[in-house]
Amino acid sequence: MAIPVEEAIAALSTFSLEDEQPDVQGLAVLLSSERYATNSPIEYSDVAAYRLSLGEDTKGINQLNTLIQEGKEMASLLYTYRSCVKALPQLPDSMKHNQADLYLETYQVLDLEMSRLREIQRWQASAASKLAADMQRFSRPERLVNGPTITHFWSMLKLLDVLVQLDHLKNAKASIPNDFSWYKRTFTQVSTQWQDTDTMREELDDLQIFLSTRWAILLNLHAEMFRTNTVEDILQVLIVFCVESLELDFALLFPERHILLRVLPVLVVLATSSEKESESLYKRIKINRLLNIFKNDPVIPAFPDLHLSPAAILKELSSYFQNFSSQTRLLTLPSPHEIPPRELQDYQRHYLILNHMGTIRAEHDDFSIRFASAMNQMIILKSSDGADNDWSRDIKGNMYDIVVEGFQLLSRWTGRIWEQCAWKFSRPCKEPPSDSQHGSTTFFDYEKVVRWNYTAEERRALLELIGYIKSIGLMMQRCDTLVSEALWETIHMEVQDFVQDKLDTMLRTTFRKKKDLSRILSDMRTLSADWMANTSKADSEQHSLHQETEEMRQNTFYPRPVAPTAAQIHCLQFLICELVSGGNLRKPGGLFGNSGSGIPVEDLKQLETFFYKLSFFLHILDYTATIGTLTDLGFLWFREFYLESSRVIQFPIECSLPWMLVEYVTETQDAGLLESVLIPFDLYNDSAQHALTCLKQRFLYDEIEAEVDLSFDLLVEKLNEIIFTYYKSCAASTLLDSSFTYLCDDGEKYFVKPLRFDAIFKLKRVMVLGRTIDLRSLITQRMNKLFRENIDFLLERFESGDLCGVVELQQLLDILELTHQSISKFLELDSYSLMLSEMQENLSLVSYSSRISSQIWNEMQTDFLPNFILCNTTQRFVRSLKGAHHSSQRSSASTGKAYFFCGSHELTMAYQGIAGLYHDFFGIPHMFAVVKLLGSRSLPGIIRALLDHISSKITAMVPKITALQEALPKSIGLLSFDGGIAGCQKIIHEILTWEAKSDVKTEVLHDLKEIGSALYWMSLLDIVLRQIDTTQFMQSAPWLGLIPGNDGQVKHAYSDNTPFTTLLSGATNAVASSPACPNPSSFLVMAKQAEAASLLYKSNLNSGSVLEYALAFTSAALDRHYSKWSATPKTGFIDITTSKDFYRVFSGLQYSYLEESINPSRRQEMLGDSVAWAGCTIMYLLGQQQHFELFDFSCQFLNVAEVENATASLYQSSDRNRSPNFLQGFEGILEAMRKARRLNNHVFSMLRARCPLEDKIACAIKPSGAPLHRMKFTNTVSAFETLPQRSAT
Repeated sequence: MAIPVEEAIAALSTFSLEDEQPDVQGLAVLLSSERYATNSPIEYSDVAAYRLSLGEDTKGINQLNTLIQEGKEMASLLYTYRSCVKALPQLPDSMKHNQADLYLETYQVLDLEMSRLREIQRWQASAASKLAADMQRFSRPERLVNGPTITHFWSMLKLLDVLVQLDHLKNAKASIPNDFSWYKRTFTQVSTQWQDTDTMREELDDLQIFLSTRWAILLNLHAEMFRTNTVEDILQVLIVFCVESLELDFALLFPERHILLRVLPVLVVLATSSEKESESLYKRIKINRLLNIFKNDPVIPAFPDLHLSPAAILKELSSYFQNFSSQTRLLTLPSPHEIPPRELQDYQRHYLILNHMGTIRAEHDDFSIRFASAMNQMIILKSSDGADNDWSRDIKGNMYDIVVEGFQLLSRWTGRIWEQCAWKFSRPCKEPPSDSQHGSTTFFDYEKVVRWNYTAEERRALLELIGYIKSIGLMMQRCDTLVSEALWETIHMEVQDFVQDKLDTMLRTTFRKKKDLSRILSDMRTLSADWMANTSKADSEQHSLHQETEEMRQNTFYPRPVAPTAAQIHCLQFLICELVSGGNLRKPGGLFGNSGSGIPVEDLKQLETFFYKLSFFLHILDYTATIGTLTDLGFLWFREFYLESSRVIQFPIECSLPWMLVEYVTETQDAGLLESVLIPFDLYNDSAQHALTCLKQRFLYDEIEAEVDLSFDLLVEKLNEIIFTYYKSCAASTLLDSSFTYLCDDGEKYFVKPLRFDAIFKLKRVMVLGRTIDLRSLITQRMNKLFRENIDFLLERFESGDLCGVVELQQLLDILELTHQSISKFLELDSYSLMLSEMQENLSLVSYSSRISSQIWNEMQTDFLPNFILCNTTQRFVRSLKGAHHSSQRSSASTGKAYFFCGSHELTMAYQGIAGLYHDFFGIPHMFAVVKLLGSRSLPGIIRALLDHISSKITAMVPKITALQEALPKSIGLLSFDGGIAGCQKIIHEILTWEAKSDVKTEVLHDLKEIGSALYWMSLLDIVLRQIDTTQFMQSAPWLGLIPGNDGQVKHAYSDNTPFTTLLSGATNAVASSPACPNPSSFLVMAKQAEAASLLYKSNLNSGSVLEYALAFTSAALDRHYSKWSATPKTGFIDITTSKDFYRVFSGLQYSYLEESINPSRRQEMLGDSVAWAGCTIMYLLGQQQHFELFDFSCQFLNVAEVENATASLYQSSDRNRSPNFLQGFEGILEAMRKARRLNNHVFSMLRARCPLEDKIACAIKPSGAPLHRMKFTNTVSAFETLPQRSAT
């Protein structure tokens, strides 16, 4: 069944195509072939229908407009002209015989360019002739034709402006004469074979004279003007028109104002060059008026990187026009580089936008508010039916006034940018700033006028003003269709109010008895009155005009959206001029000066106001084109003149003004301008549009496109760095210990200044050179890459350091993870865990290793276990001061970017200071970091590797221990008390005859040290894991219904379900029974998942001990060598004298090490407390603890010392003078032995608590890392088959 059209339209109207993308770009986002539509399609051909005898005038206007369009193309050709000679190849000496062919090819290439110059030469001659003839037509004493009209004036001025610009370009382009000289040289070489070249030579001579003569176009125009009769009248009229228009400055937009400023000095020179009436000009125009205009605008924009100076033009032309050289007041005007310092400050305040930003901001804010309010009223008016006519007229009139004000604002702001650029080009900086960080000592001229000529404040002001222009232009353009009808109705109302009411009043009062003037007024009414909209006038109104009273003449008409045509406006302006001046071009006092016209001041004021309103009507009617013109800022990119003067193909991107503005935003990171970072790309859009449609040069567009590609890539990269740095600084500031910042005197520097990126994150359609770019997607892609690069850098940094850097790595990764969480709120980033696994090369499901785990194990093998010593008191490992037993080869750390650390420099230094506290030791904080970084997936691999290392070290020690056992005497008795401690020391030295096996002894000590370090490392790991398990238990116990029992054990408060499952089950039953929920399947799934979670958490409550597991593994490894290290006594009793078990060897090793550690001359490397941990663990697991405590040399030595000390005490009590000092010289070794005994006792007590010999207990660990319940088993190697094997690590 077909859907009715009305319903379909109504349904479509409910859809919204708007998104959340903010407006951060201006109007010029699309490249179009026809952006401007100001050209009249009928070329004023309908003027003849109004029978005003303006045929000659209209014909002249059309001819001049054609010449203007052609002249603009010629000017574009000259401006974009680049030297061809620079691109010509140079023949090597070996190819000199082909020089004739090279000349021919060169001639053919240059002939094409010279033909264009010849075309310009011919065109300027034709244009000068037609302009002179046009002026002469209206300068005759007798008035044969009507005119010239105001439109004709503008056409003359525009054509003269084109000629002046062409002459200026020809003078400025040094490459043109250079190419011509090469062309003439090649012509001389190749024309020797030709016939009849005289005509070509004459053309070459004429072209050479044209190109080499300064102001040749202007001189030719002067000759054409004064060839037959003088044109002083029309020149003076044009000067008066220019001066009055510039002084009034009401209906002028900035392009028109700049045209008047460029042509006025030339007109003055031409008007005073006549011998007859050179002084008559200053009788009509006071010279002070001209001086004020020239002083107020000493620099006039001409081309994007070329400017004109009225003073320079007057001075230079004075040498060509002798009559003008007597005008000393005009010739004494200073050029821009001659301005005195006192006046220079005034000009700086005038030209620099920075000095006007306060006013501009106020104007922008006020206009934006009032425009939005007017738009709301227009929307209300559109939605209301039968609105009051007066209210509707007021709203539309207000809208028209605001649009006019908007055009004037845009014109004034864009004109300020043009004029500031011209001022900068005229006043280049002498030297770049000292902080420019530019390595080169030479600079381009373009750098002096652009790159180094704008301060940071000026760049900010320029960027802010560009943003205002683009935002106001976009705001006005978007409401084009909404306000167009209101604008046309208001224009219609203005015209009809004037011609039907005000002119009617004038006809009946002022002009009642002036038939000639009444005829003009009647023509104006006939021309533009809309009687169809009149509700009170009858057809016979004109016949009864003089019989009706004043009250009956009030006309009531309804405005219609019917605007006047360009021809009607043209004719109305002509008729007003005729009415005021009477066709007298020499009328003193100007157009509305009221000198001899006989028109009252009030009527003259009304005519003047309506006259200038007519001028602005054309801009309003061409709404879109006017906005496009007023918001076109593409000139800020072009630099053709400086490319030629600098002799380079193109300047670096750092010299480009659009990129300078982008760079300013990215470097300063101003929160107020960050969202305007894309505004400078509108300049690229404007310049590309200008290159294609106005200059019509594809190579310029290609250069712009290349720079845009580079600029946009750099912008995305810088944006990513800014966003990444900001959120990383926020994360680092959040994770920084608050007590640290509280104690700092300048703790405020660790807080991050807030920035807003919401608008940037929403940009999915950025328009650049006609292309739509998803900036959000690009930022997301590069952000993912940046996170991966950051992770890789941190891992490389960790791999280049020792194991103590694991705390810093964990801190930096925590900051990075929080940064990822913050940015993920706005962008669809890859999972952080996925990126971390990817950079750790740990993506495989069967891989239990990673870069971090591999580095940790590599460091433990090569550096930590050999070179770190244990301090049992502080529970820390520190690096040995005696050097490394094994050298550790590491790759040097790569230099990372600042934002790879903690974002800001202050936070980076703070975190590096905190991390520096953990760089000199390894302890509990490092173990927490290891557990967090490795996780349950990689940690079992490290445990297995350490256990294998212990087993391999035990196996490697077997032959070494055997060698030491063989070196012991066959009988080792108890130490005698008779000889005292000196005798005991002598007996021990006789027993421990290991001098020949010192290397073996050292290696055994180092093996024991590594075993002890590994075991203690396991104990630290066990402490950390138990603390983590306790925390998890405390968090999950209430949800699992666990409570403490009377016996200290945990018991379940609920027999069947846990509180967690009970809660979700009750909620599911309530939802399922509710009729408002027809599909409770999701709640049922949730209840099942709660039951599974409860079972999972219950199964992990009774976790095992890694230390107990390691001790059981070590015991199993020792069982293989039990017979060698713990021989069974043959008699069944303790063997006192002949035993060479492990405890005997370790006792000797410990004594030797203690003795050497206190001997300064024989002090060796400190081994720390790891040796005692390893020796005591092995003896305990071998069941030799009591043997060691009974027969340890150190213990016996201490016993003897205690006896001697008691003896010394007795002597001291009986006879103090005769008491010998038995312990003198042995204090150091005795203290070392006492410390060793306390350490041994501590280790034995820990081992008895964690691994009782009568009930050996350990735990097994699954390959997944989950520990099993505590279990009893026989200490054999087969009991550990549940561990991951070597091949799996």
